[in-house]
Amino acid sequence: RRQEAIAAGTRDGVPIALAYLVVGFTLGIAAKNAGFTPWQGFLASFFNNASAGEYAAFTLAADAPYWEMALMTLIANARYLLMSCVISQKFAPDAPLLHRILVGFDLTDEIFGISVARRGALNPYYNYGAMMVALPGWAGGTVLGILAGEALPAAALSALSVALYGMFLAIIMPPAKLDRVVLGSVLLSFAASFLAARIEPFASLSGGTRTILLTIGIAAGAAA
Repeated sequence: RRQEAIAAGTRDGVPIALAYLVVGFTLGIAAKNAGFTPWQGFLASFFNNASAGEYAAFTLAADAPYWEMALMTLIANARYLLMSCVISQKFAPDAPLLHRILVGFDLTDEIFGISVARRGALNPYYNYGAMMVALPGWAGGTVLGILAGEALPAAALSALSVALYGMFLAIIMPPAKLDRVVLGSVLLSFAASFLAARIEPFASLSGGTRTILLTIGIAAGAAA
């Protein structure tokens, strides 16, 4: 049964790994611009398998203190706390704590999706199978992006760096079409970010602090 669960997770994780390779590559471009070496980029992606959280950290890395980077990453990744609560209900009641912790370590949006779709109690070895291919795809993609950043001309790097913004637009546009609250929040975030960078006292704050305040404020307003 354990081997069957690993095989099923690996099978379902292959498409995720291929997508992660592409997204990780674009993150690698951002990591290269922030001064990360391939090894540093690999570690960052391996231990923080989250596009928004990593991108926030990479963009702040040049001039933000460590506490600001950590807080911004925590806020960007806060949704995983809720996902972990949901997945914990999928385990059998007697599932060991160690399995819960290891599964929570790499509970990305996509792995969460295939996990909740499984019928019956969740076998942690299913997640391990998915993680075995998805996590190297993500971290490896970041390394390839950094290596490409060291070899490609500046014009190519500028073009590739836009790909990550395209990915984020692809994430927010479909729900924005279906929900006016989401659409309003997206438009408000664009406008508020633009104005906060130009109007005091927000303009005198660092970019990371402005992002943290806007994220909390707009998310709280949308939730209300």
